Amino acid sequence: MAAEVFVYGADGQLISAGPALLGLAPGDNSTPGVGDRELSDIAPEDRTTPAGRFLAGWGPANGGKQVLWVDYATAISMHPVITAHPKEKRPQRLRSETPDDNRITFGCINVWANFYKKVVVPTVGDGNAVVYILPETMSLEEAFPAMRTQMAAAGP
Repeated sequence: MAAEVFVYGADGQLISAGPALLGLAPGDNSTPGVGDRELSDIAPEDRTTPAGRFLAGWGPANGGKQVLWVDYATAISMHPVITAHPKEKRPQRLRSETPDDNRITFGCINVWANFYKKVVVPTVGDGNAVVYILPETMSLEEAFPAMRTQMAAAGP
């Protein structure tokens, strides 16, 4: 699994890419009701970053900050890396050469603050963004059911 975010413009051209921190637990689905829980009530095995296609938009988060809500119902957002808990070593995890240590979040996607400010924010602008999170345990067809329909229509 690669722990990276790729940002494309409306014209389909790659703008930039950078490392990301993801949910602590492997998996492609969110546990039902996880978005309604307090963080302290989310078990480690429920801290996944779900796969799929999401229409993301800006909204308020704790501390009066704005985040890019990827899936508001499951409380998954993209935001600058959290550095409030030095023991978690999140900046070091982002810097590492391997994605093996990039699992630490409650499911949110953490990126470098500079990447967020200079790439994500201006690319999304005042509008929305389509976010694709690739699966790690299920097939592409399971994560993106529309693919099955398109592939069938395309024929052999």
